[in-house]
Amino acid sequence: MELCRRYAAPPLLIRAARIGLQDYRREVHLRRLLRDGPLPQSPTALVRLLETEAALDQERRLASTGYSPARHVEVLIAMMAEARDMTPSLLET
Repeated sequence: MELCRRYAAPPLLIRAARIGLQDYRREVHLRRLLRDGPLPQSPTALVRLLETEAALDQERRLASTGYSPARHVEVLIAMMAEARDMTPSLLET
């Protein structure tokens, strides 16, 4: 969770992700992003999303022709949603 607090993406990407967060549906969106097997628990999903986001951010910084801002925003939305959904269980322990 600390890693999520320290994360800093370009403000425009974060703003777009916050807007999209209200429409996030785990079964649909996370399955499309992770692309394999059953959906993992939120902590595992978040780690995988962080890895995906790091690769996307690297592509963005290098101005890679394969970089997709739309996919980057989708991953940020999923990261925010998974972190949000983890919070109640972390507070109970």
